[in-house]
Amino acid sequence: MSQDRLDFLRHDEEQLAHELPDMLDPSERDAVLWNWPMWARASQLPPPGDWRIWLIMAGRGFGKTRTGAEWVRMVAESDHSARIALVGSSLHEARSVMVEGESGLMAVSPPHLRPRYEPSLRRIVWPGGAQALLYSAAEAEALRGPQHSHAWCDEIAKWDDNQGQARRCWDNLLLGLRLGDLPQIVATTTPRAMPLVRRLMAQVGAEDDVVLTRGSTLENEANLPGRFITDVTREFGGTLLGRQELDGELIDDLPGALWTRSRIEQCREPIGTTAMTRVIVGVDPPASAEGDACGIVVCGLGEDGVARVLADASVEKASPERWARAVAEAARAWSADRVVAEANQGGAMVEAVLRAANAALPLRLVHAVRGKVARAEPVAALYEAGRVRHAGLFTRLEDELCGLLPGGTYQGPGRSPDRADACVWALTELMLGRAGEPRIWID
Repeated sequence: MSQDRLDFLRHDEEQLAHELPDMLDPSERDAVLWNWPMWARASQLPPPGDWRIWLIMAGRGFGKTRTGAEWVRMVAESDHSARIALVGSSLHEARSVMVEGESGLMAVSPPHLRPRYEPSLRRIVWPGGAQALLYSAAEAEALRGPQHSHAWCDEIAKWDDNQGQARRCWDNLLLGLRLGDLPQIVATTTPRAMPLVRRLMAQVGAEDDVVLTRGSTLENEANLPGRFITDVTREFGGTLLGRQELDGELIDDLPGALWTRSRIEQCREPIGTTAMTRVIVGVDPPASAEGDACGIVVCGLGEDGVARVLADASVEKASPERWARAVAEAARAWSADRVVAEANQGGAMVEAVLRAANAALPLRLVHAVRGKVARAEPVAALYEAGRVRHAGLFTRLEDELCGLLPGGTYQGPGRSPDRADACVWALTELMLGRAGEPRIWID
């Protein structure tokens, strides 16, 4: 029976569950309710053939976690000698999402076949004898040595690739995948153009037997709250971020862009690893409340002389009072030494609204003759030199940075790179000063 023919059951699963006790005996009822191939969409079932890696790259809410967990369950119940690696971006996420989450292994297992979870050993044991061990992608060396027959790697685009950590983790996993007749990996992720994802995409359809499943958030609309669908479609529909996070599209770098995603990934580090000696809030005010976002980006200078992007507090379609409060809150939250705000669009007004939000705000207004992209070029050079790092993930800001091209062209999301410009102002103040931006007047 085709998957499409079961749509009427999927949409009426709750009602069917109420009626089944009168229609079937308990074993028959369980056989129906826990039959994943019956309820799954075709894109959530393993592809045919002796593939080595199944890469599921889809939008948020597609059902990637459920798909990965059901595949692991299928392996464990059919191969009692299976030794499965469960690799998350951290041990916390491996446990809270892959094992104990709403769509994790414990939730998808029928009561009579539910595995035993041993947190202290990071181990899951099924009644038939199959076992799974939890690993963190941040601890690549933990996968050096152990052998496995199967693996489920969740959100690989989120794995920390500082100094190639994600790739070392993946390579160690591959080198230990030597048990059984057909070792296999399922990798589930929302797409981001980080090196490991690009590497796997380059292998799709090649001799490495990597098969790809793509999917969008809307494919799972029947199982998602209507309000969620409405909100994310309104907020992100048609944007670069929406194409990535909802449509599951891998966004490539623009040729010649000042920033590339691989460069930013190389500059990423965990939050709070270095104390700051100075903190600046960069602000790019909107021309009007109905126009672009107010870029508000917090950057700090570490004790090691390297700048960090600490936070993106930008607000969209905000009144002057609202964005001024957001600036004041960011300055207070991060104990900022200075707020640097572009004043090309009505300098007196910018100062007035910021002072109204906080009269004691340590404010510097700057006017620039050069365009946003021209101002960004010396800051991009700081990234190339390894003098700037991102303490966390700032998707919208990074999308804008990757849309800046030499010569004054912007091809990123939105009409204007407001977040990127705020970041540039903050980093210029921290790292370059007047020498880095000679054509700025200071009020």
